[in-house]
Amino acid sequence: MTDRVPVLKIGDTLLVSIQTDLEDQMVLDLQDDLSGRIVETNATGVVIDISALEIVDSFVGRMLATNASISRMLGAETIVVGMRPAVAMTLVELGLSLKGVRTALNLERGLRLLRRLTAGRA
Repeated sequence: MTDRVPVLKIGDTLLVSIQTDLEDQMVLDLQDDLSGRIVETNATGVVIDISALEIVDSFVGRMLATNASISRMLGAETIVVGMRPAVAMTLVELGLSLKGVRTALNLERGLRLLRRLTAGRA
């Protein structure tokens, strides 16, 4: 059995703080858990904090893009925060532009961006 990444609810936002390198099964579990929590809580926003990740592979990179797409289809905007320069460079080198994924340097900026994107939703 693998560990699961916690999905925390703060108001209308779900916070996912990835604190460890992700194994493939953890990535798949997170996708299921996050989509379920969006529906369950009627969340309008998701913040995925990857500041603890030092490296990513193509599978994790695709997971970020996939989770953002799934969240959008379920009515929640997604912001990825805390990306390290080495992670950004690796994603570019892997050819993963994360099209459609909004990013912010840190959690504070990410929450501010999310508030602007979801303003007026009820």
